[in-house]
Amino acid sequence: MTDTAPALWTVSVSPHVKSGESVEKIMWTVVGCLIPPLILSIFIFGFQTLIITLITVASCVATEAVGQKLLHRPVTIRDGSAVITGMLLAYVIPPGVPYWMPVLGAVMAIYVAKLLLGGIGFNFFNPALIGRAFLVATFPVAMTSGWLAPIRDGSVFNYMGSGVDAVTTATPLFVLKHYGIAGVIEKFGSLSSIYGSFFVGWRPGCIGETSALLILIGGIFLIYKRYITWHTPLSMIVSIAFLTWVFGGETLFTGNPLLAVLSGGVMLGAFFMATDYVTSPSQPAGKIIFGLCIGALTVLIRLKGGYPEGVCYAILLMNPLTPAFEQWFGPKRFAPQKGVSK
Repeated sequence: MTDTAPALWTVSVSPHVKSGESVEKIMWTVVGCLIPPLILSIFIFGFQTLIITLITVASCVATEAVGQKLLHRPVTIRDGSAVITGMLLAYVIPPGVPYWMPVLGAVMAIYVAKLLLGGIGFNFFNPALIGRAFLVATFPVAMTSGWLAPIRDGSVFNYMGSGVDAVTTATPLFVLKHYGIAGVIEKFGSLSSIYGSFFVGWRPGCIGETSALLILIGGIFLIYKRYITWHTPLSMIVSIAFLTWVFGGETLFTGNPLLAVLSGGVMLGAFFMATDYVTSPSQPAGKIIFGLCIGALTVLIRLKGGYPEGVCYAILLMNPLTPAFEQWFGPKRFAPQKGVSK
């Protein structure tokens, strides 16, 4: 082949198969899917949910920009990853916490759990859940008592002008754990009305976790776009429902699988937390086992632990196992390995 002849092969580093998608496009699409639950939370709990979310997002973006400057790295706040972390952190915070508290959670989530570990793509824990776990450990009273009752008349101005800043209440999981299904019915109505209101999102809970309907719509859209797959969300939800049905009958949960799925952060965790690219397996079999294990740990914490919710810690406990899942369920190497004869 002469020097002027065209090259038959071009050798380059991976990836070798490319698409029109980008990190920025995926991240901002996820942000768009998270907007409807926020809008609903404003009508359910009041404008403080919007304020908390804006503070958390701004804190995450600022922490990432300052942290990357301090670490002498390119500032990449435009990719949307810090915005997603801020929104997810705000969504797993009670709507009645002080406004300064999410700032501390944002610093822990972005600077400690993300930047110090190498930045996007290198963190082995979900940053938003690390931020929440930090807040629960350092401010347990505020994080376990900052629940607000939904505004029953649907007016976002219900609390304002009445001389009452907010009406505190207990979450369905707290009532289930301490008073059983009878307590839930007494506080929230008949089971048929509970299923409907909980599915739509009219219940106490964290800012962005109450509406299973809106989270499900956003999750299905992400599956349609092939940004995530069904394996982890479905296996996690099925695991929680089945294990609650089997083992919950001897507890105050009374083995109600539908109530277990619609209460707490199951739906948000399944579609937007457990499917994080960096901290979850990439192969279908690994995703299914990953989701099943998260569901099992969630039910174990709920039924046997002192904390009524277990989604956050179940996901965090499974995150470090992702490299092992990648090794166990990853594609096999085609080339002969060292020391193996042909």
